[in-house]
Amino acid sequence: MNNSRRLMLSTLSAIALVGFFAGAAPRAQEASRITIGTGGPIGIYFVVGNAICRMMRLNTRSGSNRRVKCAAPPSLGSIDNLRLLREGKVDFAIVQSDWQYHAFNGSSIFENDARADLRSVFSVHVEPFQIVARNGSGIESWDDLRGKRINIGNVGSGHRATFEELIRVTGQDLSSFASVLELESTLQASALCDNEIDAFAFIVGVPSASIAQATDGCDGKIINVNTSEIQELVGNSPYYQWTTVPKGTYFTTTDDVRTLGVLATVVTRADMGDEIVYAVVKSVHENLALFQTLHPAFAKLNSKDMATVGLTALLHPGAIKAYSDLEILE
Repeated sequence: MNNSRRLMLSTLSAIALVGFFAGAAPRAQEASRITIGTGGPIGIYFVVGNAICRMMRLNTRSGSNRRVKCAAPPSLGSIDNLRLLREGKVDFAIVQSDWQYHAFNGSSIFENDARADLRSVFSVHVEPFQIVARNGSGIESWDDLRGKRINIGNVGSGHRATFEELIRVTGQDLSSFASVLELESTLQASALCDNEIDAFAFIVGVPSASIAQATDGCDGKIINVNTSEIQELVGNSPYYQWTTVPKGTYFTTTDDVRTLGVLATVVTRADMGDEIVYAVVKSVHENLALFQTLHPAFAKLNSKDMATVGLTALLHPGAIKAYSDLEILE
């Protein structure tokens, strides 16, 4: 099965996972339903959230969990999910590991606004930072972005915030570009193919339906992101790592692409009931083999790494108990 076909099936699977969409969640200790902040409806965060809900339903039917209804509607992304989590409008949130770090430690855009009550649940897949350039744009490297038409993503998305961090460390700002759009991820590929922009930035697991639309659909190409300034940033950051978009992932990926990456992580609040967090963790890890089949980005997940890697905020006590009972952590 070719990549485009796999991506289409993954996207359709994500839509099929949706049960229902809930409004603001009740207080955690009283919750008989949980809501998970995800991302755009064609993104992998949306698949993650609804996969968690599917695992919860499986364990409820098997008698392993008390009945907890679960919803994972679309959202604007990592930064907005952290806001929704603080306001009690979601019970769990999927966020990039860099923004989990900054929120918990009160750094970067969270300076003087540390989220000390943030708690880790588990990490999921690696997410490369990807710049997709339009065929014929003349963009072959990060420095070539100057003077071009760029989509940086919608306000509230983690990839937009990370892009702004990268242009800052490389001595640029938004005035460095000919124009700057703020399109959501559902619109960025069509804008590239329609010659409305020259490039867009997106942090997403591999493969991605949105990126396939731009690469396989109109010959867009992912560029390497490895300037000396970015190399220094990655070397000094506990939340970034070097990663690769492998050759052959998309039709135009004729060589491995080297770029920085983060992890998708699932977080909650300290006041979330231990029993609820325990049920979420237990459901996912008891059904991990099925979870791995729900998107190609999940294929190499393993429980030990999910419980330890990319997590800055303290583990929630309910997660600790689940990992202990499942003998994932001693």
